[in-house]
Amino acid sequence: MADLLIVDDDTDFADSLRETLEGLGHAVAVEHRGEDGLARLSAQRFDLVFLDHRMPGMDGLQTLAAMKATLPRLPAVVVLTAHAGSAGTIEAMRLGAFDHLTKPVSRDGVIEVVRRALAAAAPPPTAPVRAPAPDDGEMIGISEAMREVHKRIGLAAGSRAPVLVVGETGTGKELVARALHRHSDRAARPFVAVNCAAIPRDLLESELFGHVKGAFTGAVADRPGCFKAADGGVLLLDEIGDMPLDVQAKLLRVLQEGEVTPVGSHRPQKVDVRVVAATHRDLAQAVADGRFREDLRYRLDVLAIHLPPLRERLADIVPLAEHFLRLAAAPGPAKRLSPEAAAALLAHRWPGNVRELRNAMERCQALQRGAVIHQLDLADPSPAPGGAATGALPADWYAGTLPEAMDRLEKLLLRHALAEAGGNRSSAARRLGIHRQLLYSKLTQHGLD
Repeated sequence: MADLLIVDDDTDFADSLRETLEGLGHAVAVEHRGEDGLARLSAQRFDLVFLDHRMPGMDGLQTLAAMKATLPRLPAVVVLTAHAGSAGTIEAMRLGAFDHLTKPVSRDGVIEVVRRALAAAAPPPTAPVRAPAPDDGEMIGISEAMREVHKRIGLAAGSRAPVLVVGETGTGKELVARALHRHSDRAARPFVAVNCAAIPRDLLESELFGHVKGAFTGAVADRPGCFKAADGGVLLLDEIGDMPLDVQAKLLRVLQEGEVTPVGSHRPQKVDVRVVAATHRDLAQAVADGRFREDLRYRLDVLAIHLPPLRERLADIVPLAEHFLRLAAAPGPAKRLSPEAAAALLAHRWPGNVRELRNAMERCQALQRGAVIHQLDLADPSPAPGGAATGALPADWYAGTLPEAMDRLEKLLLRHALAEAGGNRSSAARRLGIHRQLLYSKLTQHGLD
């Protein structure tokens, strides 16, 4: 039996969670304000705290930061929210939360997180509260796969070790790097991004490490290079899998020694830079093929973040599309997606991932004259071979009320997720960003069980 504390202003949810935890044999106390929860923790020892994110007065992140700053021993903290967003998840994990869950939480989910939290070690030491990221920089994603990415960013943000971001082209690897910078203690210092595949190999060394006047033809003045420009901050080395081997050797020395030597100079210069490397390539295979240094791969792959392709994030497609429509419309009103247009987006394979989706929405926002985007307004919504058909939808899709149309859309989404998962319901639930129990309920509701 463990001593557990719930801090949540939603009395109904708190009572339900308390009943579940007490049914598991734990002693449970409940407070409804962050200030009261902090006072309770100061007076009594608890093994685990369930902490609501949004509360009047002191919110969950402020409470968590105050707990870490004032308590000699901090229990494991699970932050709960009904409004999941990347900034909140990243910040909660950066502050040392054990996990960050969205409401409602199933009984199995409660059992699992309690088991893991009670077995885990204490969270890391205190960190100051940071302001949340602005909306236009937030990584949109409510799927379970993206929530895991947000958690990894939050855990990595407090470190100074190199980070390797791996994902297909167009999945948003630079957004991950910018989120790491924004949520770290280097947020006020420079963020510099360089695409290693876009710079000619004979110029890449100078671009990264700088050069002195006269080092080569055309070097008419000293140039500091990207490492010096990012001093104190974060340097993103995008498409590092395309970096030439000779430059890889010099990069490895920079990472090991913390100093760069400009081209044409023999005087190394100290730099304090956190490196985030990104690639769509399989670096292990590149090492086997002799195209990438094994020692550099190990040096970069200290903290790895894998970005899933958009086709494995079905729950994120419509929210992302709506987000891109709002960005493209600003400051005017954004166009809306009709149910059949949303269905077409969900059935498309998106080989270009998030970048392709953004381009499609910007095109629709610019070219469609009406307030609603229909399936026929999408430039090329047809799926790749093996995907679901997205041609003209049956006539009954256009009949009836909006709730009826959304019900048809939900049924299509369930079928598509099951097909993509090969009938595996756990995998389908993860793709949809919902709990397995809710998937079972929806399947029964739509006669798909």
